[in-house]
Amino acid sequence: MGYPVFSDEYFMNEALKEARQAFIEEEVPVGAVVVAGKRIIARARNMTQQLDDVTAHAEMIALTSASNHLGSKYLDECTLYVTLEPCIMCAAALKWAHLGRLVFAASDPKEGYETIEQPLLHPKTEISFGILENEAAMLLKDFFNEKRK
Repeated sequence: MGYPVFSDEYFMNEALKEARQAFIEEEVPVGAVVVAGKRIIARARNMTQQLDDVTAHAEMIALTSASNHLGSKYLDECTLYVTLEPCIMCAAALKWAHLGRLVFAASDPKEGYETIEQPLLHPKTEISFGILENEAAMLLKDFFNEKRK
């Protein structure tokens, strides 16, 4: 299925490619891409098992990669596309990066940043959600169903 180039669906599909690779690598299937000027400057997926690091979430790796690419700790001109709502740790990192825009696919009612009342993201960060939500949610369900067998 093709999506118009430079659309939210196109970039979220790229994040889903990373999530699918995480699934293959037996990581929780979350993928992310950072976009600046309609160009992907960073790609990442969960790597907590592979790196034996609880902070190796897709968002954290993507932020570091994008910051290195730009030579700046601030990502106010960037959009992060991620297949699952960021957790509290990742949302705090996005705040400090002054992320311009966050787009996530599936909500995470148990561990997502929206589970707490205090706003975690930078006040200027624009938020969109639900882009390719079904695809992202199904990948997560399949992963956890496989783990429970």
